[in-house]
Amino acid sequence: MKSKTLDTAPASKRIHIGRKTFYRSLGLGLLLMFFCIVLSSRASAQPVNFTINTNGEGSTMDSLKLLFTFALIALAPSLLIMMTSFTRIIIVFSFLRNALGLQQTPPNQVMIGLALFLSLFIMFPTITEMNDTAIKPYSAGEITQEEAIDKVQEPLKVFMLKQTKSADLNLFLSISDKNNTITEINADQLKDLGLQIIVPAFITSELKRAFLIGFLLFLPFLVIDMIVASTLMSMGMVMLPPTTISLPFKLLLFIVVDGWSLIMDMLIRSFHY
Repeated sequence: MKSKTLDTAPASKRIHIGRKTFYRSLGLGLLLMFFCIVLSSRASAQPVNFTINTNGEGSTMDSLKLLFTFALIALAPSLLIMMTSFTRIIIVFSFLRNALGLQQTPPNQVMIGLALFLSLFIMFPTITEMNDTAIKPYSAGEITQEEAIDKVQEPLKVFMLKQTKSADLNLFLSISDKNNTITEINADQLKDLGLQIIVPAFITSELKRAFLIGFLLFLPFLVIDMIVASTLMSMGMVMLPPTTISLPFKLLLFIVVDGWSLIMDMLIRSFHY
């Protein structure tokens, strides 16, 4: 038998080339890491100062104030949404969609956009007053930053107090160890209260009103569901889902009474000016 000899030269050559490529990649990676370390050390060695002009003169803001400012900017949309008419409107729209039996119609983007524009329409007089009494004078240099913050809160407090129930306001007054009890809310006299009392009382009142409106919206559509379910049961169609039959009738009722106009008119008029 002839012995077969294996040619190991190509394999060793391939191993040599693989090691060479590996060492080249390792060296390139170490070189890039070295340059990154050097550049980052040079960048960190030079301090970065943020200068914000607050009183007409240059004033440097330290890192703690800067972080607090960024955190306030991040929380500002949520705070403004909870302090405006947006909460009541979006909850009522959600109840309406559930009452009609629609899962994703209208979509969430449409409902949120409609709620935002209705909130802008309702809050426009308050925003205008805030702009005229605080923002414009501060931009013109007529008042200081502290005075602008105090003045910009007053129209917003008046709006929230007009929508707040006395029971909810008394609840948070008692929790905050304030002994005074309010029988009737006068927005002009109570605007000196802090936002830590007015805002939670306002949100509680808004949730109560939104759930009450949602309950009233459910009643006519619930009657349609009951009529359709009893009719199908009397006809022996137990396996047919009642929602399949009742959905067109609920949509027809909503279209006939011009439901969208009625709901928007009701929501706008429900806010006390």
